[in-house]
Amino acid sequence: MVLILGRRLNREDSGIRDSPATKRKVFEMDPKSLSGPEFFDFSSGSSHAESILQIFNEFRDSRLFTDVIICVEGREFPCHRAVLSACSSYFRAMFCNDHRESREMLVEINGIFAEAMDCFLQYVYTGKVKITTENVQYLFETSSLFQISVLRDACAKFLEEQLDPCNCLGIQRFADTHSLKTLFTKCRNFALQTFEDVSQHEEFLELGKDELIDYICSDELVISKEEMVFEAVMRWVYRAVELRRPVLHELLTHVRLPLLHPNYFVQTVEVDQLIQNSPECYQLLHEARRYHILGNEMMSPRTRPRRSTGYSEVIVVVGGCERVGGFNLPYTECYDPVTGEWKSLAKLPEFTKSEYAVCALRNDILVSGGRINSRDVWIYNSQLNIWIRVASLNKGRWRHKMAVLLGKVQSYDPDTNSWLLRATIPIAKRCITAVSLNNLIYVAGGLTKAIYCYDPVEDYWMHVQNTFSRQENCGMSVCNGKIYILGGRRENGEATDTILCYDPATGIITGVAAMPRPVSYHGCVTIHRYNEKGFKL
Repeated sequence: MVLILGRRLNREDSGIRDSPATKRKVFEMDPKSLSGPEFFDFSSGSSHAESILQIFNEFRDSRLFTDVIICVEGREFPCHRAVLSACSSYFRAMFCNDHRESREMLVEINGIFAEAMDCFLQYVYTGKVKITTENVQYLFETSSLFQISVLRDACAKFLEEQLDPCNCLGIQRFADTHSLKTLFTKCRNFALQTFEDVSQHEEFLELGKDELIDYICSDELVISKEEMVFEAVMRWVYRAVELRRPVLHELLTHVRLPLLHPNYFVQTVEVDQLIQNSPECYQLLHEARRYHILGNEMMSPRTRPRRSTGYSEVIVVVGGCERVGGFNLPYTECYDPVTGEWKSLAKLPEFTKSEYAVCALRNDILVSGGRINSRDVWIYNSQLNIWIRVASLNKGRWRHKMAVLLGKVQSYDPDTNSWLLRATIPIAKRCITAVSLNNLIYVAGGLTKAIYCYDPVEDYWMHVQNTFSRQENCGMSVCNGKIYILGGRRENGEATDTILCYDPATGIITGVAAMPRPVSYHGCVTIHRYNEKGFKL
């Protein structure tokens, strides 16, 4: 039997005897007489897709038209292959590439939770899912497996908003495992900013050694005082003391023991039993004691303050000349290499003098001698920002910075009160400048267009790196573990305002921010300066 649907036409009524294929017109229209558009593009918008998806979800709940069952942890989820394939390239590859699963009704998936699969299918069939602190981890892993990047990114974003001192380290480890660079960076920055709180929680005590070192070695670690870092390290070690005792010395090399308060150092650090029973730590203790006595005369990576404590290493430029035959400058200015900012300090008294010696004494600056008033000695108090005249030299001096004789650098041994001639310096030039870093001596200037390095243990000179131009009478100082060469005079006698930075760790020399003015014959020293209000660091 054939069922024909439609309205039967009466030939007599219609008066038409043509074939059934003849087209019917309801009414006639003349396009020329129309005032509106000839057609209308209708669209119901996203509501159409949402309604269709809702119906498919109802089909899934009723097991209507489902053609595959996903089995997770023994729980069965009836689904539609077309819907899964449309949403996930993982399922598209499974069902469309002649895999065994494309022909079977029951497909088992391992490595995920049934609850995660339930949340995942809720998103697939509705475009919505409730992400919670309880399900975010396994929902992230499930969406990653099924290659749903939108849902995966939503889970990562949710984790960013949940950062807290009690969980940021765990989330950071999760981000590292899944190569979430943005989330990893935010977790690390959060932990650096809240380290004092973070170190009080259980997650901190479960860090690996290298993870802990990554935090405590950072200059960006935010702490109120260095004692907080020492206490955090000792808590971590004592958590599993027998297992972690062997790495105590390695950890303490990243704690800035010289910057601990002397009373705290004596009453807490030196009396700790683990430290007392670790001969490897003795050198670190000795370094801290020397710093408490000598101040900035003794420098190491552990004497550099963390910026969050309110102190930072700055280079102070004292006096100098702008040009040959010009006036000597009265300016005392400090430069922060991290921010590139300059700040004016108290002016140098009796600035008409020149070719004086400048050095750092603890955290103050000492200026002695000079061509005029050669017996005068002034000291700059960095806390009060004032210059104070102190006892004069027994004998007036100027141009007294280094002992150079016939191209040799001499060495003085205070223990034997004797001078020794050392290896000949590669350059026999005047107006050179030298600094010490990591038990090596670096020399520049003398119109050499190079930096040389001297190893006093091996009594050996080596060429380190070329500079960009020949200069002499330049300033030179060590700051934040790098060597800075400031200003100087070129071959034509003109002063320069350039600043060069040499990083011994990379062997790279670069040009950085310019000085406020060209200058030569100036003094340069590094001190710790408190970042008072108005001095942005």
